[in-house]
Amino acid sequence: MPFQKNHKLGAKPIGDEPMDRTPICFNVRTGVREKLKTIPDWKERLREYVDRLIDGQTGSDG
Repeated sequence: MPFQKNHKLGAKPIGDEPMDRTPICFNVRTGVREKLKTIPDWKERLREYVDRLIDGQTGSDG
C-alpha cells in the first residue's frame, strides 16, 4: 500500500540537512545485525561514526 501525499512517517532530517533518499547497504557477519539492533539509537550513532570516519580520511587506501 503506497503512502499518501504529505504523510508524517519516514526519515526525518538531521538538523538542517535532509537525508539522502538512497540508503547505504553492506553485509555484516552472522549475528551482527541482531546485536546492532539492541543498541539504543544505533542508527544515529552509526551515522555520526560514518561522518567522523569520512572527516578523518587521509586520502590513502590503507
